[in-house]
Parts: sequence; structure tokens; C-alpha cells
Amino acid sequence: MSTTGTKIRELIVTPIAFRDPPLLNSGGVHEPLALRCVLQLRLEDGTVGLGESPGGAVRVERLAAAARAVVGLDVFDTTAVAAAIDAVLLPTVPSSHERGWTTSAVEVACLDAQGKLLGRPVSDLLGGRVRDRVPFAAYLFYKWGEHPALDGREAVGDDWGEALDPAGIVAQARLMQERYGFRSFKLKGGVFPPDEEIAAIRALAEAFPGQPLRLDPNTAWTVPTSRYVARELDGVLEYLEDPTATIAGMAEVAKDSPLPLATNMCVIAWEHLRPAVEQNAVQVLLTDHHYWGGLRRTRELAAVCEAFGITLSMHSNSHLGISLAAMTHVAAAIPNLDHSCDTHYPWNSADEIVRPGVLELRDGEVAVPTGPGLGVELDHDALDRLHRLYLESGMRGRDDSGYMRRVRPDYDPRLPRW
Repeated sequence: MSTTGTKIRELIVTPIAFRDPPLLNSGGVHEPLALRCVLQLRLEDGTVGLGESPGGAVRVERLAAAARAVVGLDVFDTTAVAAAIDAVLLPTVPSSHERGWTTSAVEVACLDAQGKLLGRPVSDLLGGRVRDRVPFAAYLFYKWGEHPALDGREAVGDDWGEALDPAGIVAQARLMQERYGFRSFKLKGGVFPPDEEIAAIRALAEAFPGQPLRLDPNTAWTVPTSRYVARELDGVLEYLEDPTATIAGMAEVAKDSPLPLATNMCVIAWEHLRPAVEQNAVQVLLTDHHYWGGLRRTRELAAVCEAFGITLSMHSNSHLGISLAAMTHVAAAIPNLDHSCDTHYPWNSADEIVRPGVLELRDGEVAVPTGPGLGVELDHDALDRLHRLYLESGMRGRDDSGYMRRVRPDYDPRLPRW
């Protein structure tokens, strides 16, 4: 096709804030607001491609630098786009993982614009979809019933309620299944002593017989504790995710774990793959296009994992619909997607920034959008409202531990805890 009008005229980066429940994890608790950035990549012909990125002041600054670097480049030359971003960030951001956050968001916007120009969905640009619907797991959290009253702010509740014991977790899972039809379940652990979380998993297994279960304590445990939990939950869990820190630590657990070990913490960049394979540290990798530099790099990562017998799931963080659409397109194009994907979407979708009608969690799955590009349309009124919330909040970074200490001053975030 002609390249007339396909050059990038501007990249608009809009930081936003949206509501987040008090979800507990090994590092503390989610604050009342989560942060993201929304990208609008405008071409010379007026076509706009959408992207979404984790937020906060550091991310905004890096995306602003990327925005200056990509102006004038052709939207189809994503290799040059990535190189331009690397060149401008490399002096201050040596980590490929950290640069990947920025590159990914811009690449998604480029692919969305490409798809709109060609009249094809992003999954076609990634080689074509091998499934029409992508399975997701219910992401369960221990949680407070409300954000407590702090700094003159009233307590803020939600319709999910409290979940601080096995009965609460089972009730949350039933609600997730009732609303979205999930057929697999993941519990964010590392919050209570391991035996209490083992009890919660066993309660889930009794309540949902035969449905896949996962536990992710976010490195809250020592190697011996990780081995103990793996033995206790042998035959109950689909896999155990990040029980302990580092590739070496995971390799120690893997030596006699009866369960596959998964990660989205110790293998998050290309340079981590070789030592992880050599030490047999992980058997399941949770991909994340935000981490790995984009959708095409994620597709390449899947091929590498297939070569080494590492199975795949997908990581999630608090996100909205542009990210969900991108996750769905790349998951649809990966033949060796062996496990359902994670998503925080049920926790955050009330503050959606894309117009309704395309993305819907039904029977635990999201249908792959078939419209051009990502297949979603930006709701500019919602974007403006959430940008104002960001500006008014004064929040510029996520701090789960700091928020927990404001509620419980004696809280110690150091890990491992058990």
C-alpha cells in the first residue's frame, strides 16, 4: 500500500487514575486509585492508534520522551520505532525490561493504527488467530470490605465485600463465576500464613471440583516453605506461581516440587531466559506484552518457550479495556497458550475508557475483536474524567506497602515472610 499519510504526526500521552478495591498482596494493599496511561498515536492522515501502559510519574516521563522520538516515523516500521525509543531511553534506562514497558505501549498503538489502515484486526497482523475466544481465570484476592477512612476521606466500600478467610474466598469465587462464568481460579496469596492459604485452596477445590486452581504468594516464602506448600497441594493446584524469589531460589524449589512452578517475577526479560532454562527454574511462564516489548515480541517469546518445553499463561496488572483488547489479540495468535490468562478486569472495568459492546467476559472467555485494529473505540468523555481524577488526586506512583503502613503502622513489608 502507499505510505502516504502513514507517518506518525504526534503521540498524545494521557495519564489517568481509576478506582481500585483494597486488594491484599505480599507487599501490602492496593490504594483507592490505580494509575495508567492512555496513548493516542495520530498519523498524518488522521488515523489514531490506541495504546495503554502502566502509569505513574516515571512512566509518563518515559512515554513523553518516546513521543518526541517517534514523530515522523512510518507507523508500519515498528522496528525503527522501537529503535528510536531505545535510543532515547537507553542512557537513563539500561534495563531492557523497563524500556519494554514504553516500547510495548507504543507498538500496540502502531498495530492498532496499522489494522485500521488495512481494515484487519491486530490478531491478523500477528499471524492470524488460532482461537476465536480467549480463556481467562478468575483472579481472587484477600481483600478488606472497604478502603478505610484516612486523611479526611470517608471509608469507600464496594459490592465485592470482605474476603479474609477460606469462606470469604469461596464466596468471592462464586460471585466471579456467577458474573463472568470463570472456569479456573487464581488466588493471590502471600497475605496470611501458608497453612491458612492452603486451607483456602482446599476450600476452592471442594467448592469447584475439577476446575483448575493456582496460588501466587509473590515470593513471600522461603525455599523450605515453598517446598512444603508444593507437597501439601500436590494434585490440587494446576501450578504454583512465584513462591520464592530469584531464578536460583525457584530452581531449588523445582528440584523436588511435585507441582510445576510458574513466574512473572524472576523471568521478565530476554536475558533471564537462558539461566532459567539451564537451571530448570520454571515450567510455566506468564507472558505480558507490557513487560516483553510488545505483541510481536510476545509472539516470539511463545515460540522460544515452546522450543524449551515451557508452557504459557499470561500475567495481568490493574488495567482497562485497551490492554484487555491487546492481551486478547496476542493470546488468540499464540498456538501454545496452555493455560487460561490472568486478568484484573472485573476489579477495574467500572471505570472503562473504551465504549461498550466489544469486550465482554462471558463463560470465562473474551471473544477476539474482529473490527479493524484492536477493535475498540476510545470514550473521550471517560478519558477526560479519569485524567481529571489523576490531576486532582496528586497520586503519582503505586505504593502498596506505604498505604498498608498508613493503616497499620507496624506492618513490615520485608520478604520472605514465612
